[in-house]
Amino acid sequence: MTFEQATPLESPSGALTSMRHQPAEGAARGLFLLSHGLAEHSARYRPLAQHLARRGYAVYGFDHRGHGHTTAPDAPRGRFAWRGGEARLLQDLAALRERARKDNPGLPVILFGHSMGGIIAARAAQTEPSAYSGLCVWNSHLNPGIAGQIGLAVLKAERFFKGSDVPSRFGPLFTFETWTKSVKDRKTDFDWLSRDEAEVRKYVADPLCGFDCSVSLWIDLIGMARDAGLAANLDRLPKDLPVNLVGGGQDPATDQGRAMTWLAERLRARNITNVHLTIYPEMRHETLNEFGRQRAMDMLADWADGIVSPKSSNP
Repeated sequence: MTFEQATPLESPSGALTSMRHQPAEGAARGLFLLSHGLAEHSARYRPLAQHLARRGYAVYGFDHRGHGHTTAPDAPRGRFAWRGGEARLLQDLAALRERARKDNPGLPVILFGHSMGGIIAARAAQTEPSAYSGLCVWNSHLNPGIAGQIGLAVLKAERFFKGSDVPSRFGPLFTFETWTKSVKDRKTDFDWLSRDEAEVRKYVADPLCGFDCSVSLWIDLIGMARDAGLAANLDRLPKDLPVNLVGGGQDPATDQGRAMTWLAERLRARNITNVHLTIYPEMRHETLNEFGRQRAMDMLADWADGIVSPKSSNP
């Protein structure tokens, strides 16, 4: 099996998740779990999976509920669940982790999440603090603040009048549409993702990307982002947990990377000591699909080497 092929994985949540696996080249030294972003899917992470596999990591990813090829009775495309979306997302991720551990017993598990996936990864690590040897949160906004509170209030009003599981008008208005307008001389509505026009065209042409999301999904997502950044939840993380944060200096989804700097400072204020922050000044939202992505992937693998083989890690 490689990351190009998907296989079904049953979750206790009732979902039949679409799982992908890239075996390590040679003996595996550690495990990576990949958590993808909003309105996309796990197959887009094949280059990262292959890169990590060449560095000795077995890599597992899957499509979240309401995304890609994952199916669930309560989660058509664009919806996490009719209710209790966060709990079900975390059940699905735990099922992936246990499958990875079964296949590779005794190896450290590093959890990686991009954007929405970073929010999910943070909540997973906070919910099961001893389950992960490293946490990566890339291009995520865990500080919705006053704007998030207003957004939640508007979404709840939208739910009152329209229902939970219809496409939201206000979710995209506050996010995708605003981010689109931030890019001058844009050629598509998704130029905010990357400066690499070829990668943006792939996203636009992908039928599994860029779809409408429900009112309930937006409410779940903003609620998760708010909760992930709370001091009480950050305090649940082990103080010595290695945390890898990455942002783009031209990423409108994270306030030009300032949301990642805020998170690094927030973690350090909670006495979490092993925090590694990188802001790539010219990059937009999708670091892994940006110019300079090879350097970012090398940095990630070097950082992970320091977890699985600390005595031989790069300085």
